[in-house]
Amino acid sequence: MTSGYSLDALTPGAFRDNLGGLFRLAVRPAPGGSPFSVDLRLADVAEHGKGSATFRASFSVVFHGPLAPILPQGIYRLEHDGLGALDLFIVPLGPDQPSEPAAMRYEAVFG
Repeated sequence: MTSGYSLDALTPGAFRDNLGGLFRLAVRPAPGGSPFSVDLRLADVAEHGKGSATFRASFSVVFHGPLAPILPQGIYRLEHDGLGALDLFIVPLGPDQPSEPAAMRYEAVFG
């Protein structure tokens, strides 16, 4: 899969068009561990202000993934059929519902 978008060119609209879509996240474990992948579903896109002529508006995207393993914050390669391969810094936010969690939430911020 090739990269379809430059990170600088990504907009909230590009992600909104793919709400509910699956992103495959590649995990490179510590030495001696086996690489694996995790499927994340795009759950939300939020804009955080207005852009200017020289800067785009900041926005964030939230993905839902399996409850385990919980991935530490870091840069991960996410692959999507429409958007291509994206290297994003994601942060775990915690479960979607504290009382009866169904998914772990992860956020990437653009700004």
